[in-house]
Amino acid sequence: MSATGTPHAGSSRPQAVISGGGTGIGFASALRLARDGFDLVLLGRRAEVLDDAAARVRRQTPEARVQTIPADLRDPDDVARAAGEIEGPVAVLVNNAGGNVLDRGEGLAGIAANFEANFSLNVLTTVLLTEALLPRIVRPGGRIVSISSIAALRGANGYGAAKAAIHGWMMGLAADLAPEGVTVNAVAPGYVPDTGFWDGRRTPDIVASRLAQVPMNRAGTPDEVAGAVAYLAGPEGGWTTGQILQVNGGALFGRG
Repeated sequence: MSATGTPHAGSSRPQAVISGGGTGIGFASALRLARDGFDLVLLGRRAEVLDDAAARVRRQTPEARVQTIPADLRDPDDVARAAGEIEGPVAVLVNNAGGNVLDRGEGLAGIAANFEANFSLNVLTTVLLTEALLPRIVRPGGRIVSISSIAALRGANGYGAAKAAIHGWMMGLAADLAPEGVTVNAVAPGYVPDTGFWDGRRTPDIVASRLAQVPMNRAGTPDEVAGAVAYLAGPEGGWTTGQILQVNGGALFGRG
């Protein structure tokens, strides 16, 4: 078992909380962490999607305990309620909930609404859940991993700005928690089409344009992003904090 952290009551396995854990990168990360020795708490807005994801995890890793909690993580009251339903210490928190609102509406009001919606979906869901669970993060040894995007590093309107905001917040939190032995990092995926994020946008033209930007000439997979999450969540990631780990096939090279 490669999991680290303090087990929660009634289990010998430490606990990982994953928002947006029912599909795509969130589900792939949940399944990988379950295989690595963690019990799971899956959060998301759709109860039926979470229940299906939990059943799939249990079939593949029957030793893992899986709790599902439907919640709208943009709502402070709902976040507080959901956090109260999570039992015991949290060894790993994966902030994956988010989305891209493309409609910019009309005029300045439309632009304002677009930025506010993207900020709410991506930044509030991450910050509110983290703040609610912060007292429960294992010290030392806790891990906080937030899913960002290549868009934060090369720009993409309101969505890119929201993901970039996560980077600045993450770095400040990393500095605050480092003395307590808690790591805080972000994973910034590139083109990973097998997720709900790309639903309705997998046209031949869009696929071709995205692949043209990737030197490796292929799309990434949720499992490959989950591998980066697993590294940051595991024992080998204990001296990595305040970092943005890019997983993008070379579409954007790292810069120190």
